[in-house]
Amino acid sequence: MSEYQEKHTISRLIGSPPGYVGYGEGGLLTEAIRQKPYSIVLLDEVEKAHPDVLNLFYQAFDKGELADGEGRLIDCKNILFMLTSNCGFDAANDRFAVKTDEELRRSLLSFFKPALLARMQIVQYHYLSTEVMQRIVKAKLTKLEKLVSERYKTTFTIASNILSHIERQCEADANGARLVDAILEGQLLPPLSLALLQRMATGEKMTNIILNFEKGEYQVKVK
Repeated sequence: MSEYQEKHTISRLIGSPPGYVGYGEGGLLTEAIRQKPYSIVLLDEVEKAHPDVLNLFYQAFDKGELADGEGRLIDCKNILFMLTSNCGFDAANDRFAVKTDEELRRSLLSFFKPALLARMQIVQYHYLSTEVMQRIVKAKLTKLEKLVSERYKTTFTIASNILSHIERQCEADANGARLVDAILEGQLLPPLSLALLQRMATGEKMTNIILNFEKGEYQVKVK
């Protein structure tokens, strides 16, 4: 919602009123809801939006309808609105600390008006546990293993210590699981691709590809 930091950007969501540029074109939000009345609307990082932008949703959350720039009422009764926010997050605290509902509510009231907050159900997000992080990394590695095996008609073995190494990197970084793809593309795939290209250049058939992590780097053996 960082694109809606100015008050005048409201017209982009609901359309311009009569006499203004863009009148009759409809708003991004109201037109999308009108065309697809059974949808999920995600408002990401909502704390970055202008407060007047959020005022639009009083009517939607209370009566299940939105008035567009032309005065038409758009039915929102079958729309699930999901608002994400970093309000209440304290980087200085223990990353796995869980706030009570009252603590979280006090933090949210620093941005949301009480009347609007009362119309929402608050769901607290938590950091991914080590177990969940390992499952994410394993799924990515399994996908890579299958892709290489099928592409080169050979067996592809990934050492178990690679999973734990990537998982530790992700837990130590603020980006968390979003770092997995960056690690694979920036650190793991380059040496793997180089080893495969070098072997293909010789014209020799590949029977097994082994990927290890030793001495602080990814090492590939092609047999």
